[in-house]
Amino acid sequence: MRMRRYALALALPVALLTTALASATPAQAGGLDDVFAKLLVKQVKGTNVTKHLQALQDLATANGGTRAAGTPGYDASRDYVAGKLRRAGYKVTVQPVNFVESWSENSPPALSVQGGKTYVPNEDFYTFQPSPSGDVTAQIQAVDLTLPPTPAPTSTSGCEASDFAGFVAGRIALVQRGTCPFATKVQNARLAGASAIIVFNEGQPGRTDAYPLNIGGLQNLPMVFADFAVGNELAATPGATVHLTIDADLVLGTTHNVIAESRLGDPRNVVMVGAHLDSVPAGPGINDNGSGSAAILEIAQQMALYPVKNKVRFAFWAGEEIGLLGSNQYVASLSQEQRDRIRLYLNFDMIGSPNYAYKLYDGDDSDATGSPAGPPGSAQIEQRLAAFYASRDLPTVGTDFDGRSDYGPFIATGIPSGGIFTGAEGIKTPEEAALFGGTAGVAYDVCYHQACDTIANINPTALDVDSDAIADSVARYAFNLSSIPPRTPATAAALKTAAADSAR
Repeated sequence: MRMRRYALALALPVALLTTALASATPAQAGGLDDVFAKLLVKQVKGTNVTKHLQALQDLATANGGTRAAGTPGYDASRDYVAGKLRRAGYKVTVQPVNFVESWSENSPPALSVQGGKTYVPNEDFYTFQPSPSGDVTAQIQAVDLTLPPTPAPTSTSGCEASDFAGFVAGRIALVQRGTCPFATKVQNARLAGASAIIVFNEGQPGRTDAYPLNIGGLQNLPMVFADFAVGNELAATPGATVHLTIDADLVLGTTHNVIAESRLGDPRNVVMVGAHLDSVPAGPGINDNGSGSAAILEIAQQMALYPVKNKVRFAFWAGEEIGLLGSNQYVASLSQEQRDRIRLYLNFDMIGSPNYAYKLYDGDDSDATGSPAGPPGSAQIEQRLAAFYASRDLPTVGTDFDGRSDYGPFIATGIPSGGIFTGAEGIKTPEEAALFGGTAGVAYDVCYHQACDTIANINPTALDVDSDAIADSVARYAFNLSSIPPRTPATAAALKTAAADSAR
């Protein structure tokens, strides 16, 4: 019986290939990437994606109306996805992810310059929640500051790992607020070997004072947020020795990523596809982000037996809603060699918004808005996705890599990234309403992060079209990576340096 199953497993990819080639007309015939992309788009149906969404809704309903990380609703969602993927034949790993269950401060923090000024806690500076306790005396080292500040927020201080080139491990990093998330700055400082981090406000009107902030996630680094005057003073005394104390209680919990990898394909060339599986505590999170998770789950099931050339890895992230925890901890767990094998990362977060727009992550920064271009190869990903919509005479618009989803840690390590987004709490413009229909002046998703983000909060047209677009790109990259720059240790370092130079 075992030999018969093995023979059948070998025969199915051959049968699929024969069927795919036979169904392609001479005008359609191309490489295997083109043939299997067309086949997968036909196989992936919005009705089947919706069945997965209904299953996630049912799991939330049975578990207090939420699928937030650390809740029974999330655990049930994890088990549902992992079970489907195992039955499809994938190698499935359930990866532990740490998160903060509770945080409290026992006493006010302390910050002083040795032989100099002592700053006032909870006025000049605040502890970043959820900072761990720490008692650090070390020299400070400024990281790519923009002083004096520009009229508009532009500082990229600490946004790139390369900003910490030359940083001396054990020192306290002095970083300026700017254009990327606080968590990104903290993560880069930790990876550079900082003993603590002081982030100070950028300095423009309205961006001068310190205040309490919760940046989410588990950062494993004592961290405070200071006002601009404090940061400016510290920056004027390079090499000064600073004493920083934080006294806090941190209780950790564990949740899990689900990682599924194809049995076939070159492990030196990995195509990675991800969506976060968790919701916010307030609701079931069916659009945010059951929609992306359901789409890539259906795609994984349909292409399980494809004779792919490149290894395909699907990720269902935990803890995105509390600081990109799953994706951050996953990327941090990889060696540089393992990161270099990931040729690209595709991210799908909210693809069924009721007042949708077809938004593609702006890989080449052609919109000249917010964050810079993604690592080299990101532009080609955007073009590949745009080509699919164009083939259906559908328009698209760009959306910024603003750091709010799980592409963040991949971009930070130089991995080209891209994906689809149909909008969250932002307001649809009249120009977008003319392109996509819907209602101008109304949020793309009026139920964003609310209890009403249920199965009724999905636009079936957007879900169906976006699922097809995802299928098209995943299949093409599974067979052909010629448009994506190769990632070797040397070229990866060069790509990250080029991205950092572009950001500056």
